[in-house]
Formats: sequence, C-alpha cells, structure tokens
Amino acid sequence: MKKEEDGFLKYNNIIIEEVNEQRCLVKLLISKNSLNPYGMVHGGLIFSLGDTVTGIHCKILGKRAVTLNASINFLKPGTGKYLIADSKIIKSGNKICVLESNIYDDHNNLIANMSTTYFFID
Repeated sequence: MKKEEDGFLKYNNIIIEEVNEQRCLVKLLISKNSLNPYGMVHGGLIFSLGDTVTGIHCKILGKRAVTLNASINFLKPGTGKYLIADSKIIKSGNKICVLESNIYDDHNNLIANMSTTYFFID
C-alpha cells in the first residue's frame, strides 16, 4: 500500500494500522488542519476516513473498486489526538461489496458509523 500512503493518506495524516481480509484499521492523527471552525474534526474528513478504511479493505480482496454509495451517521464530535476507523465486510459478491465502518476517538467513544457499497471494476 506504499503508493497510497504517499498521497491522500499522507496529506490528511492517515496511517494504515492493520489490513487483512477480516479487518482493516486506519488512524487519523488530528491536527489544526483537521478541524472545522468549531474545533471539531471536519465531517468531510471523518467521511473520508470511513471511505478510506473500507476502500483499503476492498483492495485487499484483490479487486479494483470504486465507491457506489455511502451513508454516514455522525454520533459525537471528533476531538482528541486521533481517530481510529475499522471496517468489516458485510457482503462481498461478484460485482458489489458492502462494508461497515465504525470511527472512534482516542477514548474509544464511537463518533460515527458508516455503510459503504463498492462496485468492482475488474
């Protein structure tokens, strides 16, 4: 995953922590550039974190995939030193893969839950 780590992930302080077929885990290091005007992690960045963790999870299956649909529920403000996102596969078929991700703050509080559907382009 080295190529991905040098682009979008590096720019947004996202670190890949664990990747396997059962689980993917990424960490977002919060900086002042991560925050909205209210001092919380910007909702778009939280969404990107969920999309990133599930996209990496799809990639480990050996298929190229693009996001077909995504829905997020913001439950608490994103604050602290970092956020952690994990993912699990709900259903993987020939052309479509549905995943769920949970995003936690550095005190293990659930701050967002996301469902993402990917389309396999290969």
